[in-house]
Amino acid sequence: MKHHTGSIEVITGSMFCGKTDELIRRLRRATIARQKVQVFKPAIDTRYAVEKVKSHAGTEFAALPVQGSGEILKRLDSDTTVVGIDEAQFFDDKIIDIAQLLADRGLRVIVAGLDTDFRGEPFGPMPVLMAKAEVVDKLHAICMVCGEPASRTQRLVNGKPAHYHDPVVIVGAAEMYEARCRLHHQVPKD
Repeated sequence: MKHHTGSIEVITGSMFCGKTDELIRRLRRATIARQKVQVFKPAIDTRYAVEKVKSHAGTEFAALPVQGSGEILKRLDSDTTVVGIDEAQFFDDKIIDIAQLLADRGLRVIVAGLDTDFRGEPFGPMPVLMAKAEVVDKLHAICMVCGEPASRTQRLVNGKPAHYHDPVVIVGAAEMYEARCRLHHQVPKD
């Protein structure tokens, strides 16, 4: 089934807020509607499975790992109508033009990714994708300190907050990251 118009949807928020679960939910609904779905993920993300997007909660959907965003166009089937992109913050800025191109061709593009890095700063291409999207859903996790809604990702090194100048991209899960609210998110700058 072809769409009448293309669109970009962005699902964002901190780690552990359910971004990938929501992406998978939308992809499954598209599949039920007999739409041709293809999902792409950065090859750097090997946490749970190489050829699947998999949430921390265990839901999964088949995906193609790609080295860079340009590979998406090369691997896109001609009859695909819905494109899912997980962990979009790890892609280069070309992902923005690719999402725009696909939407302009009439495809539904569903993007999931962190809006901010562990420092609380905009992460990769996500801010621009959010600005260009027709729909943006920002999900919240639960703060691991106080139980309030969490919008930040806390990186931990030996149980302590990572320093501001630590590397931005380190792929990991619960062993190195926690969801935190604004009050309990800490990023020492010294």
